[in-house]
Amino acid sequence: MAKTQLNVRVDEATAEAARERATQRGVSMNRYIEELVLKDAGEVGQTFVEAASDFMKQYERVFAEEFGRQEGSSPATPCTTDHEGLPGTT
Repeated sequence: MAKTQLNVRVDEATAEAARERATQRGVSMNRYIEELVLKDAGEVGQTFVEAASDFMKQYERVFAEEFGRQEGSSPATPCTTDHEGLPGTT
């Protein structure tokens, strides 16, 4: 994978803390910063999935009414509503 160079400015205390953490982990500063960004992006993704799950639970009845699934039925239960032309349908 190609790498892109980023230049950032931080105060000396932040720079020193980053150097110390990278050294403690036995990784380069580049790798340490990369890991922080990937971790943060993963947490954001997880937060989105949790929020979407909560939304679906909250509005399950509305979706069931709109798309034909009975409340309390398993997600694998086929709907009787015609979804022809919708993505993921045949």
